[in-house]
Amino acid sequence: QVQLVESGGGLVQPGGSLRLSCAASGSIFSIHTMGWYRQAPGKERELVTTITSGGLTNYADTVKGRFTISRDNAKNTVYLQMNSLKPEDTAVYYCNQVQYVLSRKYEYWGQGTQVTVSS
Repeated sequence: QVQLVESGGGLVQPGGSLRLSCAASGSIFSIHTMGWYRQAPGKERELVTTITSGGLTNYADTVKGRFTISRDNAKNTVYLQMNSLKPEDTAVYYCNQVQYVLSRKYEYWGQGTQVTVSS
């Protein structure tokens, strides 16, 4: 049973920073692509960033240059460093893991952590 547990959300002023963590269990963490998504009130969930098992990263244009994803395979944890935060970054942030088993795609989600950017 895959479990993803996010932490690190909170209230921050515009221009501030936060680091989110996602601890994974129940799978071989190092071989799977991990990602962060977010969902703002009244909007659909959107991709923020992903990182492959080999460390290749992909970012949404809205966060490029401000957010950095990283992973520590020894700790089964993926991180999201968020700098220069803007009010429009306010959302619930979800950790995601993608697995491929016999060519079928499976996705797992954490429970989400709230990030609020406000003065």
